[in-house]
Amino acid sequence: MSPRTLKRLHPAHRDDIGDLVTRRPLPGPAIPQLDPFLFLNHHGPQVYPPNNRGLPFGPHPHRGFETVTFILDGELSHLDSGGHESIIGPGGVQWMTAGSGLVHAELSPESFKRAGGPMEILQLWVNLPGRLKMTTPNYLGLQGAEIPKVEAGGATVEVISGEVAGVTGPFPSLIGIEMSVVRLAPGGALDLLVAKGRAVFLYVVSGGIVVGGQAVPKWSLVELNDDGDAVAFTAPEGAVVLLGHAEPIGEPVFAHGPFVMNTREEIIQAIDDYNAGKFGAVPG
Repeated sequence: MSPRTLKRLHPAHRDDIGDLVTRRPLPGPAIPQLDPFLFLNHHGPQVYPPNNRGLPFGPHPHRGFETVTFILDGELSHLDSGGHESIIGPGGVQWMTAGSGLVHAELSPESFKRAGGPMEILQLWVNLPGRLKMTTPNYLGLQGAEIPKVEAGGATVEVISGEVAGVTGPFPSLIGIEMSVVRLAPGGALDLLVAKGRAVFLYVVSGGIVVGGQAVPKWSLVELNDDGDAVAFTAPEGAVVLLGHAEPIGEPVFAHGPFVMNTREEIIQAIDDYNAGKFGAVPG
């Protein structure tokens, strides 16, 4: 195996949403997207007091892409216009295919708002090619205990989608994404085969890693060169890392707020369809 070399680091920029601590490494000043990965919000880590207002993400629409939400700590309630509903706790994941259009709400359960507690959530937006942008919406939410794990080299790999060491993740991906949360003990290492030509998404959630001899601090997106068939890193002091890879789509991206399409005309149509009630509504 020949590890890919480091091209550039992209520190997350702070962009709080009210009292919700938020960092965003993608898009950034030097990286508008990492095709097909469009956007990552890192909320927390923070501790909510008792009798808090909870998360601020009330009903809002999406079309043309998928959201993958990782609940690292706390709880997240999901409700959408397709009739899907769940409350997912620490270690769980929510994968929503907005496709032709959904309205969803991502809020804190009433029990969390009453009692408070720690909260840390990642939300990743993944693009869909034009042929799939109007696919039927779908949603799957799983608790941490339902996600398989692989132990190797002082690393625990939580396999979300795709396959790692013969273990297949429970979330199907329309575009063949392999996605994992990697938890490394101090001194842990990961060496994973990734075919050339695939875009690698590597974000350091906490701790720090070393890639090709260079230290990478927490809250950094690592951009790698496409010059090897593996992704390799170590964590001298331990780390939590979000790691994914996929074939680039290679199509124009026209984004406007919660809609991601290929053309301006498709964005206008999405807005018109939403205003006409074609996305449905979250039950009140």
